[in-house]
Amino acid sequence: MSVVTPRSNTGNSTPNGPLPVVNGVPLSRRPSFNPRDQNTRLLKPFNSEDIKILLLENINQKAINILRDAGYQVETSDKALSKDELIEKVKDVHVIGIRSKTKLTEEVLTHATKLVAIGCFCIGTNQVDLAFAASRGICVFNSPFSNSRSVAEMMIAEIIMLSRQLGDRVREMHNGVWNKVSKNCYEIRGKTLGIIGYGHIGTQLSVIAESLGMNVIWYDIMPLMPLGMSKACATLDEVLQTADFITLHVPETDDTKNMIGAKELAKMKKGAFLINASRGKVVDIPALAHALRSHHLGGAAVDVYPSEPLGNGPGFVSELQDCPNTILTPHIGGSTEEAQRMIGAEVATSICRFINNGTSLKAVNFPQCDLRAIPKTDKNSLRIVNVHQNVPGVLKQINNILADYNVSKQISDSKDNIAYFMADITLLNHEDISRIYEEINGIHENIITRALF
Repeated sequence: MSVVTPRSNTGNSTPNGPLPVVNGVPLSRRPSFNPRDQNTRLLKPFNSEDIKILLLENINQKAINILRDAGYQVETSDKALSKDELIEKVKDVHVIGIRSKTKLTEEVLTHATKLVAIGCFCIGTNQVDLAFAASRGICVFNSPFSNSRSVAEMMIAEIIMLSRQLGDRVREMHNGVWNKVSKNCYEIRGKTLGIIGYGHIGTQLSVIAESLGMNVIWYDIMPLMPLGMSKACATLDEVLQTADFITLHVPETDDTKNMIGAKELAKMKKGAFLINASRGKVVDIPALAHALRSHHLGGAAVDVYPSEPLGNGPGFVSELQDCPNTILTPHIGGSTEEAQRMIGAEVATSICRFINNGTSLKAVNFPQCDLRAIPKTDKNSLRIVNVHQNVPGVLKQINNILADYNVSKQISDSKDNIAYFMADITLLNHEDISRIYEEINGIHENIITRALF
């Protein structure tokens, strides 16, 4: 698949003469300046109004504004689409933005012949076939840290609610039942919190919990620096057997699917509490329901599920419904205005930089490549952006094509089966753009080639 991503201008000529046409699109140049540095020129593709972006699952308005301000066509939906709807929609878009419900599988992405980028406006990217996307030259961005505080604060709220059985008391009051009890209701001060997955959310939670007087232990497969007075555990079992409250903050991988099952739940202290705001398949739901109904566990809070509805409304069913002292929430751990604004800004900005400048920084499935900005005074530079199969000889072919031009800077890196190449070259004759593009695009191992002014 080869793509030129053009951007419009007020005209189709320059002092150097008429601009050439690539794939039927007149190439044009409009200097655009980086607000952070008035001495550099921000590269952009041609005909920005032809760039179509589809945002699903109620992406925050901040992201919409950033993408529209960049001149792109932006279509939005407040829900996920069915597979058939999604396949039809992706045929005509250059970028798609999703959250956690939309599944961009190989089958779906095969139909996305114009797609150059995917924005996951969330932490996880397991809903996207990352390897296949990379093989098609589709760069995937996410926001792994922006909602960390929101999730950590909800974990604290649920720890307190579970320790006081507030979920059951609230439900009883709404049903007209007055049930003032203190049995099995506790302060959290002095209790032990066990954190499984000591990343950005886990460490935020650790600091807040310690400030409330909790003892914190944690387990992670990576050697990490403990914060405050928290203590690392050598094994998962040590956390399970010691903690009064256990929170899960791990990605969904083959190793983490059902990592908390009947055997692990049985190792937890009688009356302990489990909180899952990571991924739905990390916990064996039937086993958790049994542990709650048998009163082995004192309660649980679950925000994520193995299968989740595509949109809001009735019809949600889970074996955890009506379990004692069990808080069920609809995947809202990171759903605060602050978090969604930050996520929207981070992912939308990454998408704009990739489309406009070729920058792949913060991509999850691409090599991390960037080039320094072009000076504003440089009116004759063209940036070539290329994705190709990571096999010997391709760079030699590209450099042979560029050999007759002054290459002011270039960078190349690879990840798994794909390689990413960027180069700024000086052109005195704009007619050379078509030739350079066509020759690089004609390399057998080429996946995508773009030309940026």
